[in-house]
Amino acid sequence: MRMNFQKIIFIVGPTAVGKSEIAYSLAKRIDGEIISCDSMQIYKEVRVVTSKPSARMLKAVAHHLVDCVSVGEEFDVARFNTLALEAIRVIHARHHVPIIAGGSGLYMQILLDGIFPGTPKNEAIREQLKKQAQRYGSGYLYKKLQKVDPPAALKIHPNDARRIIRALEVYKTRREPISSLHKKRRGLWGKYDIKAFALAMDRGILYRRINQRVDDMFAHGAVKEIEYLRDVPLSPTAQRLIGLREIRGFLDGSYDETHARELMKLNTRRFAKRQLTWFRKEKRLEWIAIQENDTVKDITDKLMAGIE
Repeated sequence: MRMNFQKIIFIVGPTAVGKSEIAYSLAKRIDGEIISCDSMQIYKEVRVVTSKPSARMLKAVAHHLVDCVSVGEEFDVARFNTLALEAIRVIHARHHVPIIAGGSGLYMQILLDGIFPGTPKNEAIREQLKKQAQRYGSGYLYKKLQKVDPPAALKIHPNDARRIIRALEVYKTRREPISSLHKKRRGLWGKYDIKAFALAMDRGILYRRINQRVDDMFAHGAVKEIEYLRDVPLSPTAQRLIGLREIRGFLDGSYDETHARELMKLNTRRFAKRQLTWFRKEKRLEWIAIQENDTVKDITDKLMAGIE
């Protein structure tokens, strides 16, 4: 089925809800190509712990932003934005439909609303702020942010030291509040025919799926995959891989494999909860409820009804 080539479809949701399979099924139905909206599937060296699409899926449908950088490379939202926009341009040029699928709410938001004018990192200011946070706590910096940029402070948790530091760094570097810069952003929203769907299911069912997925990861080489990375310098973003710390603890002898597996299940469930919290704040999403007995075709049919 060929659709308006100015259409863009988002399929987001928590880990293990089935985004990759459903995006693949939809792509087959509408001449689509998939752009990964996942902050970890970009890395070449890890396949199992990032739950990448299967080789069959990657061969049958064009996927973008999968296996594109090494774990030693930093990959931030600005780089994602640049590569994703280029992928959208290429896909539209082929008169195909971009299907942006993944679990990163931040990446989704950046594409929809744009990224504010670039502010280079100022390592001297950042280091100074980090030392203040370590000495006085994040609350000390949060009070500073409240004074110079109240709108930004309202959107940042007082304990979120990383975002507080970045907001203060931008203010000190540009002498302009980060909240004002955000207003200058221009993204995809309003320029294209966008349909944005979020997949959800009963939390008990989702958690069972997460537990099963972790068991499958261990059965298919997750430990060996993380062991390979032991002597590889990892970028700050790659260090946030779920499974990295848990499995390393087992490899270092801090606990046994069973404990590593249960710890990874727990942390993945917590991650899914954070993802859902983020997506629930996004009012432009149309939620698709997945029932326990729904097939991939069933969900694809629901999506088709929403975009036709």
